[in-house]
Amino acid sequence: MARSDKTLEDILDVIFYDKPATQDEIAEKLEISRRYVTQLLKPLIEENIVKRAYVIDLNKYDEIYGSSNPIFNIKQHSAFFLIENMLSSMSEHVKEQVQMSFDAILNNDKKLAEQALKLDFTTNNMYEKVRSSVETIIDVDPHSKLSKILLFSEAAYNYERIGDYSGHIAKFVINEKSPVDDELLGILKKMHKYAQKSISYATDAFINGNIESRGNLKDTEEKIHETQQKAMNLIANQMVETSFEDIEMSNYYIYISRVVKSFERMGDISVEIMDLAAEFHKDIPRPTTPRSFREKI
Repeated sequence: MARSDKTLEDILDVIFYDKPATQDEIAEKLEISRRYVTQLLKPLIEENIVKRAYVIDLNKYDEIYGSSNPIFNIKQHSAFFLIENMLSSMSEHVKEQVQMSFDAILNNDKKLAEQALKLDFTTNNMYEKVRSSVETIIDVDPHSKLSKILLFSEAAYNYERIGDYSGHIAKFVINEKSPVDDELLGILKKMHKYAQKSISYATDAFINGNIESRGNLKDTEEKIHETQQKAMNLIANQMVETSFEDIEMSNYYIYISRVVKSFERMGDISVEIMDLAAEFHKDIPRPTTPRSFREKI
């Protein structure tokens, strides 16, 4: 991308999110000259895409630049692009959060678990940024045809939910004194691997339109459910051998079961993101029947 293209992208970001009243404000924000701002904005102002005081007509922007111009294309500069990068960053951040939480279990490392919990605050802030950005775009043009922009908020909400379940894993390490035994840890390693794969498949589908990975995601989700069953059977057997009077171990089994459930939910949420991707890229409506009910019929 040429420097001028990147600078124009930055200018449009400022217009969207900071709502400047003058070109001087834009120049000051980006630490560039007002003359350079004027030079880059002039063609868009003449096309009546950028209106004084600096509001972007999204419909006209996409109508002119959406598909014909290799620099200003819908994947690179339209309203979709402005939020797509945030969502992509959020997905990578959530995967890092999941990894750190599981590393804390592997090493029984409470400090690492606390760091993972701190990442959850960032995850929540990233969701709020995506949500508020979508609202800003709709406020700028409430009659916009870009109704699919709302799906970004739903996808971000699902990533936030994955972050919440990752937090359950980190809290287990912080609150429990007993490390996970090797046999159960081996099963959790598989669940973690499958959960991370599921998130990757879902993200590739939503961000890059790779809906063909739906089959891979379904296979991976089935593996998560299979390993979940093995984990729960093992926990049940261990509970039978534990005295009812051992409150500490009884609580341990309750909370380790939540860890198992957390990985299973990550896979389920990834499928929901995949359904969003199918609607976003292929106009395939999402099922209205709850997944848990569909699986029984």
